[in-house]
Amino acid sequence: MTLDPEDSKIITLARASRARNGSAEGAAVRDETGRTYAATDVTLAALRLSAVQVAVATAVSSGARSLEAVALVTGGDGPSDDDRAVAAELGVTAILVAGPDGALRG
Repeated sequence: MTLDPEDSKIITLARASRARNGSAEGAAVRDETGRTYAATDVTLAALRLSAVQVAVATAVSSGARSLEAVALVTGGDGPSDDDRAVAAELGVTAILVAGPDGALRG
């Protein structure tokens, strides 16, 4: 499958965030203006958020009104139902999922 260069970019950003933080997940989103936001999962005693949730929250708190794309890099199964719901709320119906090596899985 050949990816759009902009989709490849957010997979690369998600992968780099995951590696930099040594996290289980990395995610990146692209908003309606083309701005990108990358994040990793947060696992604290008082707060647990997926990487997709953090990336979306960062985009929304920066003024994004909708998203063009969402990418998740994980060694796990893929996006949760909550990840899919938050992406769908901002207009994304399919999340790009890649493994830690960057290979697209879905």
